Amino acid sequence: MVHEGVNPNLLQPPIGQSRGEKTLAGFLKFKKQDICIFPNNKTPRVERIDFNGLYNTGTTEPYGELFSEHILSVNVRSQLSSLSNNIDTMFERTYAEPLNLHRRVPKMVLGELYLISVRELSSSQLALNNVVYKPFTNSTANYLEKYIKGFAALNMRASQRDDDFKYERVALIIADFSQNPVKVYNTTQDLINENLLPANSIASMDNLNYDGFVRTLLDVYDKRFGTGILS
Repeated sequence: MVHEGVNPNLLQPPIGQSRGEKTLAGFLKFKKQDICIFPNNKTPRVERIDFNGLYNTGTTEPYGELFSEHILSVNVRSQLSSLSNNIDTMFERTYAEPLNLHRRVPKMVLGELYLISVRELSSSQLALNNVVYKPFTNSTANYLEKYIKGFAALNMRASQRDDDFKYERVALIIADFSQNPVKVYNTTQDLINENLLPANSIASMDNLNYDGFVRTLLDVYDKRFGTGILS
C-alpha cells in the first residue's frame, strides 16, 4: 500500500507490528480488522451504538460513523491444511462481514486477501512438527473451484448503494508451497495448464489475483471520497 502512495503513518497496526488491530462497529456487532488506513481529514468521535444488533444499552464506539466510513479496511486470512474444512461456515462468515459494516457505513471500502494452498498440509504430520504435503486429487480440484466461484461472487462491489455483502476487491492467492520456489497461480489458464480445475469448469480468476488489488481499492476510495485522504 505504501508503494501506491498511502501514508505509512495512517496504517493501523503500524508497519512491522502484528498487534494493534482496530475494532470497528458494524450494523450488528463489533469486528476486528486486520489492516486499517485512517483518513487524514476526519477526526474520530465517540458515538453511542446501542440502537440495534448485539450491542448492550449504553455501548459506545471510539470513531463515530463518519470517521469509520472513511476508513479503508483489508482483512487477511489463509487456509493451508484442508480446503474442505468448514467451507460453508467460512463463506457464510466471509459474506456476513462486509454486510455487517456496509449496512452501517455503506460507502466504506473493504478488501479481502485470502491465501490457499493447492497442495494441502497433512494435519497429522503437522502435529508431529513435520511439513508434509498431500497429493492433489479430484476432490481438491472441486473445492478449489468452489473457492474461486465463491470469492468471485463476493468481489468487485461497484456502488455504495447496493451489494452490501460484497467487498470492493478480493484477492485470492492460490499457491503451491511444495514447490521451490513457491508457485503462485495468477490466472485461470495457469490452473488449467496444470489440471488443477475440474474438466469444463467455468471458474475464473478474473479480478481475483493480487495484481491490481491495492490499486483497485485506492481507486474506488478516491472516487467515493476524493484524492489525497490516505496520503
